[in-house]
Amino acid sequence: MTDLRSAIEAVMPSVRTDLERLVRIPSVAFDGFDHSHVARSAELVAQLLRDAGMPDVRIVTAKGESGQDGQPAVIAHKPPPPGAPTVLLYAHHDVQPAGNPQDWDQDDPFTPVERNGRLYGRGCADDKAGIMAHIAALRAYGDDLPVGVTVFVEGEEEFGSDSLEALLTENRELLAADIIVIADSVNWGIGQPSLTTSLRGIVNVYVEIATLNQAVHSGMFGGAVPDALTALCRLLATLHDDEGDVAVDGLVRTNASPIEMEPQRLRSESGMLDGVEFIGTGRLVERLWTKPTATVLGIDAPGARESANALQAVARAKVSFRLAPGDDHESAAKAIESHLRTHVPWGAKLTVTTDHGGNPSVIDATGPRYDAARAAFADAWDGVAPIDTGLGGAIPFISTFQEMFPAAAILVTGVEDPDSRAHGPNESLHLAEFARVCHAEALLLRNAAKLNDSTR
Repeated sequence: MTDLRSAIEAVMPSVRTDLERLVRIPSVAFDGFDHSHVARSAELVAQLLRDAGMPDVRIVTAKGESGQDGQPAVIAHKPPPPGAPTVLLYAHHDVQPAGNPQDWDQDDPFTPVERNGRLYGRGCADDKAGIMAHIAALRAYGDDLPVGVTVFVEGEEEFGSDSLEALLTENRELLAADIIVIADSVNWGIGQPSLTTSLRGIVNVYVEIATLNQAVHSGMFGGAVPDALTALCRLLATLHDDEGDVAVDGLVRTNASPIEMEPQRLRSESGMLDGVEFIGTGRLVERLWTKPTATVLGIDAPGARESANALQAVARAKVSFRLAPGDDHESAAKAIESHLRTHVPWGAKLTVTTDHGGNPSVIDATGPRYDAARAAFADAWDGVAPIDTGLGGAIPFISTFQEMFPAAAILVTGVEDPDSRAHGPNESLHLAEFARVCHAEALLLRNAAKLNDSTR
């Protein structure tokens, strides 16, 4: 174990350097962005995996459910020594858009900057740190990997993983493994590792309201003729009750683990303003992990500064619903549309379009393979045992992995911490914790090699 710790310490400078190389590539897979950067990112990931000693490295694409070609993913494989298991290491190389650069405390969100032991930049935590954790473990072992390893780095996770199922199907034999490590979650805190054992699902919808065939004078017609924007506001307000709980019938609600979250911690981590109250009822971890949410992500309407004195004919909103573990995104989408149609005001014309959906996941993290992972984390964190936590965010493809590889143990591990601010301005990576993450993954490969056929 001491030798492995030393090996990780030896490779961390190069891991840091290559993480920064990856962060400098603005690999956003969203529509409207330059996808050549996603291709460049895939090429660099493939190069790093070849340099780490992976003999079979390929860049692959597949058509998604939409019929469009997906973004490039990278698959690398090294067969196991005789009798050893195979471990699949997953991460994604695409990132969220950076948003307004003025919201960042640095000139360029894609130029990494270190401040106070954290590395700042879009994608440095979510999820290019996940990629480099895998590569750190490979570099630590060199040619002496104790297990078979397959690395799978996806290129469109942030944009909905439209082609993922096709990629898994087309490469199913190559991707089959005894243990699957998904390095795309959050640890409970600095110095406290965790395994994520439940995740919410997601349904995103566009809600469009129409009341007129054109905008008209608000003074001449207001008071009798409804405008679309006000009708939309009234409809969106029905999604919550007075306490802030989601008021859509038919969505699942479940109980969370006995972990408690201190209110002040949540206020600090989320950046809540003084005097702003929490919404919803029940324990905070239930509101965050095992109850549904409804969030208005954006509204298409005239901006306040340039708006005219007119009744708007059409208004549209994008609404995101997070689904509790145990729900199903298709049945949830039907319940959401039924609610909207029931509550649309004043006979306005309603159009509901599902953008995308994904199922929640529950992982039974028991058995020898999970014991091996917990032991690895405890060693890397100097005796601090990992705890099982939920995740309010959605990683819908985990349920796809569960369906396609039912015999595999799925480990959802954290490369982020509660202050990483993934998806927001000033995303960052705690560098000391990242070193522990890399050490834990190397230890996991060692521990997995000790499992025999009866304990895999």
